[in-house]
Amino acid sequence: MSYIAPEIREKFESLSVNLKNTILERNVRIQNIHDLIKVLEDIVAEDE
Repeated sequence: MSYIAPEIREKFESLSVNLKNTILERNVRIQNIHDLIKVLEDIVAEDE
């Protein structure tokens, strides 16, 4: 189960529904903006 820290929740909620669902499916812990950026970079890299 993925975890999104309260400090980053507002940024996470600004993402599209599809992108949020993709992140949540990965069972990641997002504690800060750097964690969020890393997950987004991974998603982009897989799409290329």
